[in-house]
Amino acid sequence: MKQYPEDAAAAAHSLRQKKIAVINDFTGFGRCSLTVSIPVISAMKVQCCPVPTSIFSNHTAYESWFFEDFTSRMQPYIDEWKKLGLSFEGISTGFLGSKEQIQIVLKFLDDFVKKDTKVIVDPVMADEGEAYSTYTPEMCREMKRLAARADILTPNLTEACILTGKDWHEGKWKTEQVISLAKELSGMGPDKVVITGIPQGEFIANLCYEKNVEPRFVRTHRVGTQRCGTGDVFAAIIAADAVNGVDFQESVRKASHFIKLCVQKSIERDIPLTDGVCFEELLGMLCK
Repeated sequence: MKQYPEDAAAAAHSLRQKKIAVINDFTGFGRCSLTVSIPVISAMKVQCCPVPTSIFSNHTAYESWFFEDFTSRMQPYIDEWKKLGLSFEGISTGFLGSKEQIQIVLKFLDDFVKKDTKVIVDPVMADEGEAYSTYTPEMCREMKRLAARADILTPNLTEACILTGKDWHEGKWKTEQVISLAKELSGMGPDKVVITGIPQGEFIANLCYEKNVEPRFVRTHRVGTQRCGTGDVFAAIIAADAVNGVDFQESVRKASHFIKLCVQKSIERDIPLTDGVCFEELLGMLCK
């Protein structure tokens, strides 16, 4: 069969390795942020291209740490990528430490988002009913602008409440309450929303919400206690699956199950809570 130039171009494009730009801090010890995203996304056969927002020796749950703000260097760093004419099938954002960083990310989206680029926003801004100390009301408004640009948004319950202006409460959440939050978030722009860490008795649930698709809770048995970096593992799997064309609900199930196994392995090895989840031995599961 004769091959036309456009067929050859399409075939060549299909053989290219996909790339995701991940905008997050770099933390040397503690299994979180870019040091989680890079191995997880790579294991899923996608090239991870980091944009550091800051440098930490270790995360802030430890007694002390070294910190270097990268804000002033972010745009010159990104400008070199523009000179190279780089393109990405996915762009994923994590913790952002200032209004200026959020604005840099919004410009990054303007410069690099193409027709088929998947934008995954993890609005790392709050937990347990309270915004992080760095998140002023102005920053929360800026994060709302960024969330509106997402194709996939991955807030926890507290973040979902802040982004929608709703009150957070402890204890059990009614199904219709969580679905209402997700629907309102989706109305801001994202096609897909997963609200994470919903307590349901002996289970932890994630709500998958897609436009024109029946909402579904993905539940896993609660194992151990909360560990640093699990949200970064979750977001990395969701991002890699998004550019690989994996079904959204299947991706959430995969991420939830993988994190549960990582927590179990961490308990077996008596890994301190601050050291995150012991995912290294289980990365092979994500290669399939």
